[in-house]
Amino acid sequence: MKIRIAHSPDSDDAFMFYALASGKVPSNGFDLEHVLADIETLNRAAFDGKYEVTAVSFHAYAHLTDRYILLPHGASMGERYGPVVVAKTDGPTSLKGIRVAIPGELTTAFLALRLYDPDVEYVVMPFDRIQERVHSGEVAAGLLIHEGQLTYEDEGLRKIVDLGEWWAERTGGLPLPLGGNVIRRDLGAATIGTLSRLLHESIAYGLDHRQEAVDYSMQFGRGLDRERTDRFVGMYVNTLTLDYGERGRTAVHRLLDDARAAGLLPKRVQVEFAA
Repeated sequence: MKIRIAHSPDSDDAFMFYALASGKVPSNGFDLEHVLADIETLNRAAFDGKYEVTAVSFHAYAHLTDRYILLPHGASMGERYGPVVVAKTDGPTSLKGIRVAIPGELTTAFLALRLYDPDVEYVVMPFDRIQERVHSGEVAAGLLIHEGQLTYEDEGLRKIVDLGEWWAERTGGLPLPLGGNVIRRDLGAATIGTLSRLLHESIAYGLDHRQEAVDYSMQFGRGLDRERTDRFVGMYVNTLTLDYGERGRTAVHRLLDDARAAGLLPKRVQVEFAA
C-alpha cells in the first residue's frame, strides 16, 4: 500500500522522519513516499485530502477535522518561544499602523498574530523571502517561522514580539502549538494504528540517536551550522513531539478555543486524536 508522507523541508521535520526515510525503522510493508513542501502549500493540499499523512498548521487543522485526525505525536510546540515579528533596527516598535509580511493565512503563526492584534494589516509572501523584504523596506515588519527565529539578529533585524513568549504569558505557561501530523480518516483504524506506530518509532529513533539524525537534518537547515541545527531541532522535536501528553493537548484546545472566541474560526473545533 502506497502512503505519501508530506512534511516541510526543514531540519526539525527531517529529524522526525529520518528513521523512516533512511530505513532505520522498517516500513512494515508500506510503500512510503516522502513529499516535501512548505507548510502553507501542505495546508492547502490537505483541503483536498491529497496526502495520506501530512504535516499541517493547527490553524489549518481547525478546518480539516472531517477528513483528517491528529496523530498523538509529531507536534511542533514552542516553549516560551515561537514565531517572531521583526523589523529593522531603526524600524517600528509596535504593530500599530504598519503592514506585516506573513508566511500564509492558514499558518498558526498568523492565527497567533491575529490573537495578539486582531486588526493587524498584513501581506502574504513566501516564508523564506520575508527577511529580505523587511530589509528592502517593502514591508515594515515580518512574521518569521522556521530557522529565521534563530538568525534574524545576525541579519540586523530586531524583535517586536515573540508570539511564543506572549502566548505563555497569556496562558500561564502553556506551549504554543504550531503544527502537527494528521492522517486521513478513510485509511481505517488498522492502517491508521500501524502508521501511527511507525511514525512514533521514527521520532523516538531520532531522539535516541540524536547525532546521526541531526547530521541528516543539516541538509534541510538552509544555512544553519551544526550547532544551530541541533538547537533548532531541540526547540521543536522533544518530549511533546513524542507525545502531546495532557499539557500539549490542553494547549491545542486552548489555542483553538481562544481563536473561536475571538471570531477567527467559524465554529468550535472538536479536537480528535488517533488511538
